[in-house]
Amino acid sequence: MSVYTAPLRDMRFVLNELAGLAQIAKLPGYEEATPDTAEAILEEASKFASEVLDPLNYSGDQEGSSWHQGAVATPKGFREAYRKYVAGGWGALPVAAQWGGQGLPRLVATPVEEMWCSANMSFSLCPMLTQGALHALELRGSAELQQTFLPKMASGEWTGTMNLTEPQAGSDLALLRTRAERKADHYLISGQKIFITFGEHDYTDNIVHLVLARTPDAPEGVKGISLFVVPKFLVNADGSLGARNSAHCVSIEHKLGIHASPTAVMAFENAVGYLVGEENRGLEYMFIMMNAARFAVGLEGVSIAERAFQRALAYARDRVQGRDLAAGGGSVPIIRHPDVRRMLMLMKSQTEAMRALAYVAAAALDTAHGHPDKSVRQHTQAFVDLLIPVVKGWCTETGIEVASLGVQVHGGMGFIEETGAAQHYRDARITTIYEGTTGIQANDLVGRKIAREAGATATALLGELRKLDGELAKSPNADIQALRAALASGVKAVSDCVEFILAHAGKDPRVAFAGAVPFLKLMGIVCGGWQMARAALISERKLAANEGDAAFYSAKIVTARFFGDHVLSQAAGLRDTVVNGSGAVMALSEDQFLAA
Repeated sequence: MSVYTAPLRDMRFVLNELAGLAQIAKLPGYEEATPDTAEAILEEASKFASEVLDPLNYSGDQEGSSWHQGAVATPKGFREAYRKYVAGGWGALPVAAQWGGQGLPRLVATPVEEMWCSANMSFSLCPMLTQGALHALELRGSAELQQTFLPKMASGEWTGTMNLTEPQAGSDLALLRTRAERKADHYLISGQKIFITFGEHDYTDNIVHLVLARTPDAPEGVKGISLFVVPKFLVNADGSLGARNSAHCVSIEHKLGIHASPTAVMAFENAVGYLVGEENRGLEYMFIMMNAARFAVGLEGVSIAERAFQRALAYARDRVQGRDLAAGGGSVPIIRHPDVRRMLMLMKSQTEAMRALAYVAAAALDTAHGHPDKSVRQHTQAFVDLLIPVVKGWCTETGIEVASLGVQVHGGMGFIEETGAAQHYRDARITTIYEGTTGIQANDLVGRKIAREAGATATALLGELRKLDGELAKSPNADIQALRAALASGVKAVSDCVEFILAHAGKDPRVAFAGAVPFLKLMGIVCGGWQMARAALISERKLAANEGDAAFYSAKIVTARFFGDHVLSQAAGLRDTVVNGSGAVMALSEDQFLAA
C-alpha cells in the first residue's frame, strides 16, 4: 500500500498565495501566525499524520470499534495514537489562550485537520466534534461552564460530542422528544439520541455531551429546543471527576465505512445536565457547532480526495498493463494511457480546487471573527455564510466522485479491500449525509443565502469574479485564456440561476428548490474555477519572475486549464437543469412511480 504524504507544497501555496496568511496574521490576536510558525506546524503535523495515523487507517477499518456492556473499545493502536495527539498539543491549535490553547487562526488549523482526515478519517472525527462543542461553549456557555469544561477539552484530556438526532427526528428537529426538567441548579435529561459520533470510547476519562432537549413548558417546534451540557462523569468543585452520570451508550452502529469511529446510540435517564445560555435557544446555539462541523465535513471531502488520488497515482505508476498508443512496443505503466491520465487529472484538479476554496473560506472565517472593523466582519460573515453550504455540499460530493475514480484507476484490484481504494470510497460516502445532506445544504443555499437576502452576497461574489476576468484578459498564456473563457461561461450560468431563483422562490418554492442541488454543484464548480484561475495567474507571475519551482507553477497552470476544459465546461448544462428542469421533477404522481 502507498503511504500518505501530506501535499505540503500545495498547502503552502494555497495558504500564502490564495488564502492570504500574511493578512490573517495582521488581525488582532493572530500575530503569532507567521509563515515560519505555520511552516513548522505543517511539517510536524505531516510527520504525525504519516507516522502515527496513516499506519492505523487500514487495520482500524478492518478491526472496527466494538461495544460490550456499555463500554466501547476502539481498534488496536488508536488509544495510544490519541495520547500522542494530546501530548503534542494538537487539539489546542485554534483554541483561545485563556483556555490553554495556542490561539492560532482557523486558516492554520485547516491544513492540519486535512492531514488528520487524509491519514485516518475515523480518528479525525473525535477531535473535530470536540472542537465544535468547545466553540459552542466558548461563545454561549456561562463562565462556570467554561471554567469547568473548556481547559480539559482544549488540552484533549476530555472530548466533546453533539447530540441532535433521534429515531423520529433526523433533519426535522421540530420532532425532537428528549425532555429536560429543572431541578435546583441543573436539569434532568431523559431521552434517546442516535448517530452520536464518539458518544462512547476509550480515549479519555470524561466525555462532554452537548444535548438538545425540551423543557416541559417549551413552545412547539424548533422554537422550543434548549441546549444542555451532559458530562459522562459529573465534575466536582475542585475539577476532579465525581459520580457517573446516567448517560449511557446502549449500542454502536454497524456502518458502511468509518468503522474505527464508534457511532453511538445514547440513552439519557434523568441525567444531570446544565443549561447552555437561555432556554429555547438551543437550536441557535447548536448551529454554532453545526456550521463549524459543516465546514469540517467539507474539508473531509478534500482530505479523502487527496488520499484517494495519492493511492491511485502510486498504483498507476507501478501497474504495467497494455501498450503505449503513441510509441507502440512493450507493455507500459497504466499512467501512460490517456483515459487513466484523464481520471488522474480529474482527481488532481478537483482536489486542488476544493482545497483552495476551503482554505479561502477558512481565512474568511478568521476575518469575520477577528477583524477590528465591524462592517468588514459583517460583510465577510455574509460571504462565509454563502460559502459554507458550497464547501460542505460540493466538496463532499466531489470527494465521493474522486474516491470512485480511485477505485476505477485500480481496475479490478480497486474492488479488493487489500488495496485500500475501496475503504476511501466507503469512508467518503457518509460525508454527503451527516451534518445535513447535500439536499439540505442546497436548500439552505437557495432559500437562506440567495432568496432571503435577494441575492445580495451572491451578486457581490459574481462582481469579484468579473473583476478577475479583467486580470485574466491581460495574460498572453493560451491555457489561461482558455480557462478565462470557461470561467466566464460559468459566471454567466450562476448569474442566470440566481435570477431564476429570485424570480420563482416567492411564487412557487418548488420550482426554485427542484434545481437546488444542481445549483449547489454549479456554485462549487465556478467557485473552484475562480480559485484555479487565481492560482494560474499567480503561477504565471512566479514563472515570469524566475522565482524557482518552475515545475510546480507550470503544473498549476496546466491543471487549471484542465479544470476549465473538463469541469467548468459542465456549467452550461447545470444552468439549463436549474432553469429548465424543474417541471419534470414534480410532474409524476406518487402512484406513477410504481407503474410497470
